[in-house]
Amino acid sequence: MLHILNTAHVFSGNKGEKVMHISEFQRVMRHIYFHRDSKRGIEETFDRFTDEVKELGQALRSDDTKEIEGEFADVIAWLTSVANLVNVDVEESVLEKYGNVCPRCKHSPCKCAF
Repeated sequence: MLHILNTAHVFSGNKGEKVMHISEFQRVMRHIYFHRDSKRGIEETFDRFTDEVKELGQALRSDDTKEIEGEFADVIAWLTSVANLVNVDVEESVLEKYGNVCPRCKHSPCKCAF
């Protein structure tokens, strides 16, 4: 069953899970925030992204699952905002680099030595 959420297509997955492609989420972020991100600029938007990564690090030290989940969402949102400013399709980049195997050893699961 197809549900429309803002400008993104959200599909019902297994057991009622909602599924959204990274590129769809990136388009939603562009629609909602690009006008503000472009005024802020790449450097300040990237600074906000790194702030969110730090907040995720702090949340991971807590036992608060909701806080951790929220910080993961913030990191992804700010990452796509930075990507939008430099015209990079995050989903395409991830698939090109990682596909279904480790980009270094070309195995799945990874067999690289630590």
